[in-house]
Amino acid sequence: MVAPVLLVGGLFYLDRYKNELIANELESLRIRAEMVGAALGEGAVIDSGFALAELSPQLARQLVRRLAPPARVRARLFRPQGDELADSRLLLSANTPIQVEDLPDPDRGWFVTVFRRIYDFVTGSHLVDDHLPVYRERSRPRASDYSEVTQALAGDPAWAIRTRNHHLLLSTAVPVQRYKQVLGAVMVSSSGDDIAQSLFKVRLTIFQAFAFALIITITLSLYLAGPIARPIRRLAAAAERVRRGHGRRPSIPDLSRRRDEIGELSAALRDMTEALWQRMDAIESFAADVSHELKNPLTSLRSAVETVSRVTDPNQQRKLMAIIQDDVGRLDRLISDISDASRLDAELSRAEAEPVQMLAMLDALVAVYRDTGAAHGVTILVESVADDPLAVVGIESRLAQILRNLISNALSFSPPNATLMLKAWRDGLWVSVSVSDEGPGIPDNKLDAIFDRFYSERPKDEKFGTHSGLGLSISKQIAEAHGGTLKAANRHDSNGTVLGACFTLRLPAAVPAAIAPPPKPPRR
Repeated sequence: MVAPVLLVGGLFYLDRYKNELIANELESLRIRAEMVGAALGEGAVIDSGFALAELSPQLARQLVRRLAPPARVRARLFRPQGDELADSRLLLSANTPIQVEDLPDPDRGWFVTVFRRIYDFVTGSHLVDDHLPVYRERSRPRASDYSEVTQALAGDPAWAIRTRNHHLLLSTAVPVQRYKQVLGAVMVSSSGDDIAQSLFKVRLTIFQAFAFALIITITLSLYLAGPIARPIRRLAAAAERVRRGHGRRPSIPDLSRRRDEIGELSAALRDMTEALWQRMDAIESFAADVSHELKNPLTSLRSAVETVSRVTDPNQQRKLMAIIQDDVGRLDRLISDISDASRLDAELSRAEAEPVQMLAMLDALVAVYRDTGAAHGVTILVESVADDPLAVVGIESRLAQILRNLISNALSFSPPNATLMLKAWRDGLWVSVSVSDEGPGIPDNKLDAIFDRFYSERPKDEKFGTHSGLGLSISKQIAEAHGGTLKAANRHDSNGTVLGACFTLRLPAAVPAAIAPPPKPPRR
């Protein structure tokens, strides 16, 4: 709408065009006045041969009326003495002068008439400059009433611009000469109606273009409002149903075939809604799993508490108290791991990712396990490509949690004097870290199930309830939040015998410019 408004704003700013019209009109009047003056100097002069020549009143009036028709133009002849000799607007009938006036323009239709009235009302006071002199018609005009006529009687052509009833009045005066003798002055004048009409036509054309553009704009807006507004309203209504709905999965309209912004919005809303329902399903499933896992130690604890009050044998009481302590410890571990799992998404979304050197992290974790004796006699080896820090972008504490879970899990399944192999390498745009043990391996039908929440597959000699079954589930969730993967597999020899389990963590490698090269830690 800005362009049409600027277009119609130009209706009132045509001063340059107006000045050019005035200059052309004055030039046309000058040429016509010179033609009339030349004709009078040749055909309306009384020359006796002895006295000075003078104009013949009768011939002068006839020539003025013939050479200056009364339509739009008025010609007047003044004697050197200053009195008016002839006027093209005065006709003599039985010695009675009759003045001729122009008729108004014919009706040009209701649209032009209405626009003309509005146009005259808005611009009527702006078409004429206030500093121009006002023209006054006199019953016996004299040359001294008009400065241009006075200058023409002195032998020089001149022009003037005046106003009359808020309209322009242009006039040009030239001397009537015969052999360089000034016999009078001809003043040719015209109203500025032609100029005003020209300006009106230009502005009318601009207004018609504006009206046409406005109609096209409104029509296109109404036409396009349907294909745009209707699907937006459908999406808004569907989103409102999702917000208010108590049922299962109100559908979001699929408008992806539109291949425009509305289609993209529809696809985004569908994906968002699907992710919302998946998250709600995960919350429901998590709550059900938590309820189930908490009920087991609570049931055992209640049974032990009810029994201990009825048992009098000190040995039995000690056994029951040990069961109670084990159940309380199991509950404590479950609650701690459940709390960690529930806070994981929020922490991952809030924490700032930064470059992390996986090789340095491996070396630091291995050093901790060796120095604290947590390896329990298992030899831990690290194998990697030299001079490559294997940097990734992520949350260092959470990535370290994955490696701690994998190493601790591998140590728990490793037999005495076994070897735990940690490998780190770059695979194109990925950084991979594997943890291989020499334990019993993983059942082939459980390679995916071990990452489920509360899944527990522990060594036979391990005490029941020492693990919550959330470690691998949390580790996989952290890896996927970093855009990576965590997978499990079995290692086999040439005969197909299982040599142990292998967990492989893959993460996107960091851009080289984002890697800060700290001092390389000593290798162990």
